[in-house]
Amino acid sequence: MAIDRFIDNEVKGNEVVLFMKGTPQFPMCGFSGQVVQILDYLGVSYKGLNVLESDDLRQGIKSYSNWPTIPQLYVKGEFVGGCDIVREMFQAGELHSLLKEKGVAVKDQAPA
Repeated sequence: MAIDRFIDNEVKGNEVVLFMKGTPQFPMCGFSGQVVQILDYLGVSYKGLNVLESDDLRQGIKSYSNWPTIPQLYVKGEFVGGCDIVREMFQAGELHSLLKEKGVAVKDQAPA
């Protein structure tokens, strides 16, 4: 299926990919907006893909990850999670650690 190949190429071809509603510059839902704010705060360079532009993409990413909701964050080809998981990981400092471990450039965080 062509959409599966497209998603696989995006996930594996970019360090950090966010499948979201809207764009990083103009999120179209609060959950996507929260993940964008977290990634921007961490200074992470990422690619945002708007699932609202294509029904195939919107359904395809749910099948690809076996995860029912959007947004979905991928780091170095690995599914990290949706908004709640990303937010919890961020608040616990785990997202920053994961990104650094994977070799993704992030801003240094002041110790809590």
